[in-house]
Amino acid sequence: MREYVLVLLVAALTTYLLSPLCRLLAERLGAMAPVRQRDVHANPVPYLGGVAMLGGTAVGFLLASQLPFLGRHTVVSHDARSILLAGAVICAIGVLDDVLDLPALAKAAGQVLAAGIVVLTGVRMYWIPLPNSIIVLDSATSILFTVLFIFLCVNAVNFVDGLDGLAAGVVATGALAFFGYTYLLAYEQDLVRATTASLVTVTVAGVCLGFLPHNFSPARMFMGDSGAMLLGLLMAVSTISLTGQIDSSALRADNGSLLASYLPIILPIAILALPFLDLVLAYTRRTMAGNWWFVADKQHLHHRLLKRGHSTVRAVLLMYLWTAVVSFGAIAIFLSHSWLAAAAVALAVVVATVLTVAPGRRAKAVRVSDHHE
Repeated sequence: MREYVLVLLVAALTTYLLSPLCRLLAERLGAMAPVRQRDVHANPVPYLGGVAMLGGTAVGFLLASQLPFLGRHTVVSHDARSILLAGAVICAIGVLDDVLDLPALAKAAGQVLAAGIVVLTGVRMYWIPLPNSIIVLDSATSILFTVLFIFLCVNAVNFVDGLDGLAAGVVATGALAFFGYTYLLAYEQDLVRATTASLVTVTVAGVCLGFLPHNFSPARMFMGDSGAMLLGLLMAVSTISLTGQIDSSALRADNGSLLASYLPIILPIAILALPFLDLVLAYTRRTMAGNWWFVADKQHLHHRLLKRGHSTVRAVLLMYLWTAVVSFGAIAIFLSHSWLAAAAVALAVVVATVLTVAPGRRAKAVRVSDHHE
């Protein structure tokens, strides 16, 4: 655990220190977020936060390779190198998009290319649990599922990156939950605690926490597509790598059920529940309107919270809260098998719902103003 904590702290510090340099580089390159109708910032803000995140990820992985415990596991080191290469590719695509505003198809091609690098180096989805069995995927199906899953995760995180500090905080919360699960799983099942999933998620949490001071409202810089797509890739591969390094039969609960086996598949969906929900709603909404799924609008979940009168900070904190409730709640319910845990999660859902549905101060102020008029 101490080595993981060290990796988190070093990744966070590296990202924090690199961010001002990347902000200056963005200003020189003209990589600035313009003020568009669907945006909530009032002035142009520098991009390229993703470059700082990539630097933090690289330093975190490099440190892990030199540590006594994590460094001696060659599978983790090999996976880290291939993931870092794919991350560099997708980050470069994001930088080009931030500077040149690439067409949607070009971005999609870059995402598939990065996913292909991961697949070719052996980081793939190997099995899928079912109620009475576990499906072992053949090579072609494994490649297809892996590329598709990475593509969805990348775009889900990219879609949710719409408010100051939103994507970084949501992903940090989810990454910490997933790290806690992988580490606890290895401990309880007496498995090797050095896994690619644990290393990637703790590093992701570190780079997000290191970037948040620069990105939280009012943001001094944005992560841009370079950061959002990088985070989506890293969260996807952390899930995928778990299916290749942990024997699914070892995940069976004591009563013989496959309940615990589902968690490596369900938990990533729970962690990225809000981004995935936003992605599905956007696809449905835009398709029904006769538009392509990548045509931007101002009807994302965070936009809806703002319309209810919540401030930018309150909307972001509500998204953090929902991510924590769903991700940590899923872990508590699936691993504890306790009614007490389920009751606690249900109570947390009720509290989050009340806070979300309650109109914000801005909405109240508008109604008071209308009444006086």
